[in-house]
Amino acid sequence: MIGARGLTVRLGEREVLSQVDLHVRRGEWTAVIGPNGAGKSTLLKAVMGLVAHRGEVTLGGRPAAALKPRERARLVAYAPQTPALPPDMTVFDYALLGRTPYIPYLGRESGHDRAVAESVLERLDLTGLAMRPVGELSGGERQRAVLARALAQEAPVLLLDEPTTALDLGHQQQVLELVDRLRRADGLTVVTTLHDLTVAGLYADSLLLLAEGRAAATGEPAAVLTEELVGRHFDAQVKIEPGPDGRPVVHLVRGGT
Repeated sequence: MIGARGLTVRLGEREVLSQVDLHVRRGEWTAVIGPNGAGKSTLLKAVMGLVAHRGEVTLGGRPAAALKPRERARLVAYAPQTPALPPDMTVFDYALLGRTPYIPYLGRESGHDRAVAESVLERLDLTGLAMRPVGELSGGERQRAVLARALAQEAPVLLLDEPTTALDLGHQQQVLELVDRLRRADGLTVVTTLHDLTVAGLYADSLLLLAEGRAAATGEPAAVLTEELVGRHFDAQVKIEPGPDGRPVVHLVRGGT
């Protein structure tokens, strides 16, 4: 569903991504992990066509460069980590922006568009905040509003940049479980960046480990979340063991004093 070959991005004098390949099958969840500055967010932006890049990107088997903006928006929904939100817009109207690819030029949203937005807000526990201005939301509420807009787009591909940032533990789980349920029920293809390695290994089918703009490892969580790879690329002392479901759990090991 998503393909990238030789993806390279240069920002100023710095090469942020170098010859990165990404292949995500339909209905699969891939988590992009790596230390700060590894190029995780830049990879999602390149797939979305938001930054200039070299290399090939395909979406649904079609060259991304050949897609018109509305065609791309019906295929891929993108939730950035730190979006610019209009402070005076209500949460409902902000979520409704996700329906833009389906609204005719100079037209208005339909009853169906409004129903989709209402349903998404309910799923994300935002119904009670629907009429509140976005500028009055807490950090966690803002993050859920950003996800609501992406889900209202009803695209078969979701690109989520750190979707659990600023969320408390309960809302982190709610968001991740919702994304997983939608993926399984609707066959969505999901790519997320995640900084919590255990969470990435718990929910994703496959992981892509980026380090210094290059793909350091890719594969199933147990193959990527190893003590050797995590220790080397995150400069951390860790112990990794299988959890109750067999997926890897990453524990920090306290250093000597």
